[in-house]
Amino acid sequence: MLRTVVTWAAVLLLLAGCDPDRIYEQNVELPGGDWYIDNAPVLEFEIEDTTAAYNIFFNVRYNLQYDYYNLYLRHQLVGPDGRQLSASLHELLLMDPKTGKPLGSGFSDTYDLQTLALKEVRFPKAGTYKLKLTQYMRRDPLPQVLAVGARVAKASGQR
Repeated sequence: MLRTVVTWAAVLLLLAGCDPDRIYEQNVELPGGDWYIDNAPVLEFEIEDTTAAYNIFFNVRYNLQYDYYNLYLRHQLVGPDGRQLSASLHELLLMDPKTGKPLGSGFSDTYDLQTLALKEVRFPKAGTYKLKLTQYMRRDPLPQVLAVGARVAKASGQR
């Protein structure tokens, strides 16, 4: 009886954690918690459905000893043919500028923030796309940024 309850609880937990809209998510840990400008992670993901619109989120894991309330990063999105589709500079707020309260979710002194960066992107061709993330702060290395990454998900109602 107890074994059956535990099994069903585990199945329900797995189902609750599933996200049918997500097609890709990866985070890259930064060695020593220092993000060097020349250490720009390149994330590769597959797009099969070119009729759907996608949202791209940036993920940042940071430590509360991070010296700033924001993080500037630049993205470059390259298609399967090697052509650059987009590039832009983004300001991510990691902490409330007035109160200093950390944004995102976390415990102790480590927080994770996921923020929508590119809304309703349409990919012209099926294939492998590359997303490069470069820190664009005035400090190199940038300490207390533990990991960065991205999540690609079909925009709402696109299933």
